[in-house]
Amino acid sequence: MSDKYANLELVKNEDVKRFEMEVEDHTAFIEYILTKDNVMFLTHTEVPVALEGKGIGGSIVAKALNYIKENGHTLAPLCPFVASYVRKHPEWKTLLAKGYNVD
Repeated sequence: MSDKYANLELVKNEDVKRFEMEVEDHTAFIEYILTKDNVMFLTHTEVPVALEGKGIGGSIVAKALNYIKENGHTLAPLCPFVASYVRKHPEWKTLLAKGYNVD
């Protein structure tokens, strides 16, 4: 994760079911669905055009994965960006829910 964004807070906005991160007056987010058996589906990641290429996407994914780990959930990476991130950072594969693979 980029040290530049390490201090930015990840907010779990339960009203709209997404993780949000405020950066330079813009909001990057990852939409999620949490099942009753603690599987967190990350379904869509969005980084505003003004923030593209700054490492925001990777930063918000890493923070969301940390949240999943800290809260005892497993990951279902339906978002291609999240799946790609886990593929590039195999240490996160331990979070994958049964039946999910990013290879």
